[in-house]
Amino acid sequence: MPELPEVETIRRQLADRLPGRRIVAVSVRDPLLVAPLAPPDVAADLEGRTIVRVHRRGKYLLLRLDDGDDLAVHLRMTGRLHHSDAAPEEERFQRAVIGLDDGSHLTFSDQRRFGRLWRVPAGPAHWRGRVGVEPLGGAFTAARLAKLLEGRRAPVKASLLDQRLIAGIGNIYADEALFTARIHPRRTGGSLSPQEVRRLHRAIRASLRAGIAAGGASIDSYRDTLGRRGTMQDALRVHLHAGEPCRRCRAPIQKIRVAQRGTYLCPRCQPR
Repeated sequence: MPELPEVETIRRQLADRLPGRRIVAVSVRDPLLVAPLAPPDVAADLEGRTIVRVHRRGKYLLLRLDDGDDLAVHLRMTGRLHHSDAAPEEERFQRAVIGLDDGSHLTFSDQRRFGRLWRVPAGPAHWRGRVGVEPLGGAFTAARLAKLLEGRRAPVKASLLDQRLIAGIGNIYADEALFTARIHPRRTGGSLSPQEVRRLHRAIRASLRAGIAAGGASIDSYRDTLGRRGTMQDALRVHLHAGEPCRRCRAPIQKIRVAQRGTYLCPRCQPR
């Protein structure tokens, strides 16, 4: 599933291409994408609107429209956004095509059909209680992380994956951050010492920034808006490396399950 670095990569690319463009045609080919609304109603609502800004909230890509609302896009498992200067080619899993006034097109394709597209009111009120603090923003401090983890008996990895607490962290970057911080993913959040919380805070930000610099991780279907693969998968130190020697201590990387997710760790560097 695309996480914060992958969505941020897409946001940065579209921020150079979409602002100022007017939507001239919308073709929704899969009603599930915009349910419970009907595709013709969504098309009529969007056509004629101008995109004024491209931003992000956690794993949600947001296109600010000139009427003040946001068009929210959630890629979920296999969703892909492709921006093309020419008419898009037909794709097997093509679910929607948005035509713009400069002749370019924004195509949404999704093999597993979990992705969604809908309008939301602009501003923080809509996301309050649904999406937590942005881990690369100024409000995400070590003290804020300590407060979020205080008293929690759930595994620390489960807390990192809880989008209501921290926005945008998924399985890949949670594993990498916990390895960097030398914290076992099954440790309870409330058991971390102040020093461990500071290490984890630094590791979260470093892992996400590395992912953005690499253009995301193309482990499965992820591609950026130009169809290119990211390279973060080549820099992962524990995620997907079960049985391989740890790059720090040479102990075999283990795979366990935490919060119903496959989880990778070094048992020597991350003692429980």
